[in-house]
Amino acid sequence: MLSVVEYRRALHRIPELDDRLPETCAYVHSALASFELEAFSPIPSSICAYLDVGKPETVAFRADMDALPIEEATGLAFSSGNAGAMHACGHDGNTAMALALAEYAAAHREKLPRNVLFLFQPSEETTGGAERLCGTGVLERYHAERVFAMHLWPKLELGKVHCRPGPIMARSNEVTVTLTGKSVHIGKASEGIDALAAGAEYLLRAYSMVKALPGEEPVVLRFGKMVSGRVRNAVSGETRLEGSLRTFRDETQALCRQGLERIGREIEAESGCGVEVHLSEGYPAVWNHEGLYEKIRAELGEYAPLPLTAPTLTAEDFSFYQQRVPGLFFLLGVGDTPELHSPEFCFDDEAVLPQGVEFLKRLLLLE
Repeated sequence: MLSVVEYRRALHRIPELDDRLPETCAYVHSALASFELEAFSPIPSSICAYLDVGKPETVAFRADMDALPIEEATGLAFSSGNAGAMHACGHDGNTAMALALAEYAAAHREKLPRNVLFLFQPSEETTGGAERLCGTGVLERYHAERVFAMHLWPKLELGKVHCRPGPIMARSNEVTVTLTGKSVHIGKASEGIDALAAGAEYLLRAYSMVKALPGEEPVVLRFGKMVSGRVRNAVSGETRLEGSLRTFRDETQALCRQGLERIGREIEAESGCGVEVHLSEGYPAVWNHEGLYEKIRAELGEYAPLPLTAPTLTAEDFSFYQQRVPGLFFLLGVGDTPELHSPEFCFDDEAVLPQGVEFLKRLLLLE
């Protein structure tokens, strides 16, 4: 059998995007076949593997398999062999740990207190493969009563697992604002409707709105892209703002949505531009089950995860599993590395991944 490091390096060479994962799925299928688990694909480019040990309840483990559209710049001997794709978010490590855990579970099935369901999903980085997988009813069909996931994380202590009860990752909504004015030559600017000026005003008011929110909960709204006009000597006839909103509670998200829509109406009335404000559905917040967290902390004792003091404002579709069964999302420290989504992201897999697998084994064996 291969080691977790060998799994990771093989996967790192074949990064694929979204739900187009033929090489990755073939590799995972091949590894699982040797463990004698029941493998099936509820949605395209997914693999679920079930180990039935005759128990009434099941524990589930999620692994995300997709990569990012990034050209790798690590110089690793096992760098990406697929141009324009890279495992820059550590999903190769997440999947490798799940494969190593599946191998362990199959070899020690007589010791397991529950059946085990492995969920290898696509599209975490894009369209939320978790939501589609959950929609098949796989968790309910196999009587999953808890679900876990592990994710590599820079700047946390090397090889150490971290967690916290309650919010750990933010709810995400993509925000798109389209302002439609009237383009004229700047020599006749008074006859036009300036969509660029209106867009700039919208952005400033939106930022001020977020700053004025009560400070109990972290909130981030930022527009990373603004496109307007065609030439320098004509009033802009259209502006498009693209950004992202990160919140934790539904009430806060609703308050921000209402504020963004209100600002749109104000700008429309004041400028004469048409204003459309659209927020995507996005991913819910990753919210760790407090009772399950306290249970594993008590039962693992000295092996319990280190406390994470504050949630992160990044987003993750693991939240869809947590909406159906109690779940915990863990962060595995990779030390002082380049950030996730960087073309230079790499980590010491020999120091990190075996530690993650050992922690997952303890979760597997918990009563």
